[in-house]
Amino acid sequence: MNAAIRFLSDLRRLGIGRDPNALFDARLTFGEKLADRVAAVGGSWSFIIGFGLFLGAWALLNTILLGAHAFDPFPFIFLNLMLSMLAALQAPIIMMSQNRQAAKDRLEARLDYETNLRTEVQIDSLHAKIDALTAEIARLSRVE
Repeated sequence: MNAAIRFLSDLRRLGIGRDPNALFDARLTFGEKLADRVAAVGGSWSFIIGFGLFLGAWALLNTILLGAHAFDPFPFIFLNLMLSMLAALQAPIIMMSQNRQAAKDRLEARLDYETNLRTEVQIDSLHAKIDALTAEIARLSRVE
């Protein structure tokens, strides 16, 4: 949470007109960028289709093409081990990316809230000025 507070104070110092997404992305570490990339690739149809083709090729190679000399015969124990290790590594990396995205969303919501508060104060100020001008016009109308 300290990082979000520090980011908010830096953003306020920079003033209006800066893109909070660009500023947030500029502060990403290599690990955070890597986690986002892994999540983007692992959550795509390209990955699913490519991985399905790889699994089909693995099964085809180890059952039909290599036959009795297969290095991972059916029920594909080695493939199962590799898939388990991949899932064990990929899941926490994707969760790191999701947590960072949630922090970014919370920051964006906070900035939106602060913008709405500033806008409300400015509208109230304008409303007061219009009321004062209306009262002054009414007073001048009575004098003439």
